[in-house]
Amino acid sequence: MSAKSKRQSLIKDLLNTKIIGSQEELARLLLKKEISATQATLSRDFAELGVVRTITENGIRYILNSDEAGKQISKLVSYEIISIENNENLIVLRTLAGRAQGVAHFIDRLNKQEILGTVGGDDTVLVIPDRVKNIPIIIRMIKNMITKTHY
Repeated sequence: MSAKSKRQSLIKDLLNTKIIGSQEELARLLLKKEISATQATLSRDFAELGVVRTITENGIRYILNSDEAGKQISKLVSYEIISIENNENLIVLRTLAGRAQGVAHFIDRLNKQEILGTVGGDDTVLVIPDRVKNIPIIIRMIKNMITKTHY
C-alpha cells in the first residue's frame, strides 16, 4: 500500500471514529500514528476523499461526504469495467486486470436490494442477483453508472 493510500485510509478511519474539527487536529492524530502530513496534503486528501466541513450540535466537524466520494469512486470504477455479460442466473463483469475486487467491493457498497452480493477475482466479478427477474435491472444500473460518468 502506498503512503498516500495508507494515509487516506487512516483519515477515513479517524473521521468515522472521532469528532475532528480542524485539519491541525487531524494532523496531530496522524502524527501519533507515525504519519506526517502538511495542511496542503490534507486539503488535497479531503478533496479526493469527499471530506466536507459541517456544523453539528457539538460544533464544526469534518465528515466523509458519501455522495461526493461515491461520485469520484463511481467514475473510477466505470473505467475499470470492460464488459457486462449474463446468463439466465448470473451477471459477469470483466474488468481491467487486478481491478475486479475493487469493482466488486464498490458494487456491494451500493447496497441495492436487487444484488445479494458479488465475488471478485482478478479480472472478473460475479454479481449475484436476489431474483433472476432483476438481472435486467442490475445490468441497466451498471450500464447507467458507466455511461453517466464517462461524459
